[in-house]
Amino acid sequence: MRTVAVVDYGMGNLRSVSQAVLHAAREASKSGADVTVAVTADPALVRAAERVVLPGQGAMRDCMRELRQAHGGELLASVLEAAASKPLMGVCVGMQMLLEHSEEQDTPGLGLIAGRVRRFRLDGQLQPDGSRYKVPQMGWNQVEQTRTHPLWAGVADASWFYFVHSFYADPAEPAHSVGVTDYGARFTSAVARDNIFATQFHPEKSAAQGLRLYRNFLDWRP
Repeated sequence: MRTVAVVDYGMGNLRSVSQAVLHAAREASKSGADVTVAVTADPALVRAAERVVLPGQGAMRDCMRELRQAHGGELLASVLEAAASKPLMGVCVGMQMLLEHSEEQDTPGLGLIAGRVRRFRLDGQLQPDGSRYKVPQMGWNQVEQTRTHPLWAGVADASWFYFVHSFYADPAEPAHSVGVTDYGARFTSAVARDNIFATQFHPEKSAAQGLRLYRNFLDWRP
């Protein structure tokens, strides 16, 4: 049996993420795979899971504080162990937390991927239709796949995904950027390194292509 832990540290969009992973797990079960999904704050369950999803929502400083404090730091320790040893998927602020530092309230991240999180600076810029760019970016946008990756399997290049964010990842190593999006300028919207994959967009809000990402995550053998 394959087990997936969705990390609950009080700041993630847990219901929609877990429901999307459960939906993907049911699809996996149809092909003979037995998958269970647990939304959990228990470090032992995170350690026991075969793979881990790290969601995030709100201000990065708040997310980092809650994760660091949960269970006296043991939940953070279990996430770091997962990042070193098993498939881990970050979502939205969960992606930003993987980097070294964020401009949002001068917040240190987990340092699992070299780079910084930067704020959109789009004052005065106009969109093709003449309207001003709004921050946060909120709505559907396309993701260009800049590098092949098992999680892109069956997802067409330039597919549309759903975004809600004011900050974006700027990885130090171009090879860690596996998806880019244009919103006033090109920015990294998906990162990957070894057994880690993460998206700025919300797969759980992105219809069939988002569910396909979660389905691929369940099958991924990095």
